Amino acid sequence: MAPQTEIPQTVEWQGKQVPVWSMQTINYALLLSQDPAEVEKVLNACLEEGYFYLDLESIDGGRMLRDQQETLELMKRFFAAPIELKNEYGLISSHLGYEPVGSRTGAFGAGTKDGYEMLKVSRDEIQRGSPKVPQPVKNNGDLRILENTIGSCNTITKVILSALSTGMNLTGAARFENTHRNDRPSTTTLSMMHYLPSEVTGNNKVGHQKHTDISSLTLLFSEQWGLQVRPPGTCGALEMGFVAPKPGCAFVHVGDSLRFASGMKMQSCIHRVVPFNPSEHRYSIAYFLRAEDDTMFVDSEGRYITAGQWHDEKFKAFTDPWQWQAMAPASMILGGMKEAGEDDPTGEPAQFAPNPIALQEELKKVSVQA
Repeated sequence: MAPQTEIPQTVEWQGKQVPVWSMQTINYALLLSQDPAEVEKVLNACLEEGYFYLDLESIDGGRMLRDQQETLELMKRFFAAPIELKNEYGLISSHLGYEPVGSRTGAFGAGTKDGYEMLKVSRDEIQRGSPKVPQPVKNNGDLRILENTIGSCNTITKVILSALSTGMNLTGAARFENTHRNDRPSTTTLSMMHYLPSEVTGNNKVGHQKHTDISSLTLLFSEQWGLQVRPPGTCGALEMGFVAPKPGCAFVHVGDSLRFASGMKMQSCIHRVVPFNPSEHRYSIAYFLRAEDDTMFVDSEGRYITAGQWHDEKFKAFTDPWQWQAMAPASMILGGMKEAGEDDPTGEPAQFAPNPIALQEELKKVSVQA
């Protein structure tokens, strides 16, 4: 694995300079043509870093960019609706339904909760005759938008997956796309997230916790700052740093399932979301392409398990109280990825810093209960 050695640019955040890590840019139109140089480039990005920009500014990717904008408008309408309408079905399953703010651990770990609400629509569900989606988006126009976006995301991630199979010289049943077939059950889902201003949520409900994704590939759209990654390799303290939104591009992350399927050759992207501008409403769209439920692989604990089992166990870890997460192996939340530095050598922003004495007392209580 080639280390991240370049000196990063920085941006001011919470009164200090924070790295802005670079990403390679992969051309989607060239991938679609299986251009040998671009196939090699995307493979190296996944083997060495676990993330990249995907340039969609072409006739082939333009449809996805239009779908993104329509989905963004849908999200703004949906999240402005009353809570009783948004939460009509609640969280039906881990990959379908609505999650209110504060359902998971927050960006700064112990003592914080997340600062976003989320609507999830699975690929399997949107194809049903009457999909279970909340009333504010259960109309022909919005259902069409969701179908189009899920369809576009599925095509794009399958093109990437196919290129990676080709780059690794996989053939026949060994190719990655053969465990991501459209007609087989999976937890593949479209997640739409709305991060609320801190004046609404308070300082203890903020961002999205540090983690790697369950998925094989994550196709992520956000026009606003807030996403931070930790690059593999050695460059300074390797703290979390921002990645800049890039017009016409999506972020792509390698997730745990593809890392496992590649025999641990690929890097799962360690990332989190923080409030770059605490006063703004932040929106992001993430398509999580996941392997078929019965796909088998060796996980970060050395177990031979199904993709469905890994999904269920890790989702539970995501939603566990921080006290339980503190006692769980890092191989679950971080998918076995190793950390080589501090999250933030100079400390987290003061307003989000938890009371260490109170945290110790909470851990003692949980230890006794366990």
